[in-house]
Amino acid sequence: MSERRVAIVTGAGSGIGLAIAERLAADGAAVAIFDRDAAASADAAASIEAAGGTALGLTVDVTDRPGIEAGVAEVRESLGPPTILVNNAGLDGFDSFLKITPEVWDRILQVNLTGTFNMCQLVAPSMIEEGWGRIVNISSSAAQTGQPRMTHYVAAKAGVMGFTKALALELGPKGITVNTIPPEFIDTPMLRAAEAAGQLGEGVDHHARLTPVRRAGLPSDIAAMTAFLVSDEASYVTGQIMGVNGGRKT
Repeated sequence: MSERRVAIVTGAGSGIGLAIAERLAADGAAVAIFDRDAAASADAAASIEAAGGTALGLTVDVTDRPGIEAGVAEVRESLGPPTILVNNAGLDGFDSFLKITPEVWDRILQVNLTGTFNMCQLVAPSMIEEGWGRIVNISSSAAQTGQPRMTHYVAAKAGVMGFTKALALELGPKGITVNTIPPEFIDTPMLRAAEAAGQLGEGVDHHARLTPVRRAGLPSDIAAMTAFLVSDEASYVTGQIMGVNGGRKT
């Protein structure tokens, strides 16, 4: 097995993905940032390098299999075989059920669910080759309880949870664990955009006061759980839904 772990984090140009990439780099992994925003990917990699880490920023869309294949090949050549994969890239949506078009439905599922499938299928061979691997899929707590006006998003993220459980059973014998983190109420640009669009009712501060721990979550909270799940210490944890939600879901 390669001495230094090599991680790929999707959607790591900002928010939760960036926090995860920064944490994994700080813990000693070489991190490849996959993001469809070229500038965000490059900036994230540069900031990690400036902090003393090793990072590679690549422009990759998780719905583009040839693009993923090219990105994974570049990671292998530049950093080594990837044995950590964090599927964080996601796309939300707020639409009344009867107004969801087939095109919007397909796009939400392509990014959140099929994108996760694409990444796992194209990165898992490197893990099998190394005899060690960690996959962490970022899902959503909305899939645990449902959410009105988000049936497309909830369906996709629920699919990620089921996919995680099935893949964990298949890859476990090969030394690979697969888990999912469903965040809830994490203070990210996506959450603030939803607030600005009036999708959060009375807003972030109001909901923070109703959260048992009395604050919104931070991207670093998700990064901390991810860091544990990709560690050697978590080798007996697989197929699990690891909620990080401040007590909002128990």
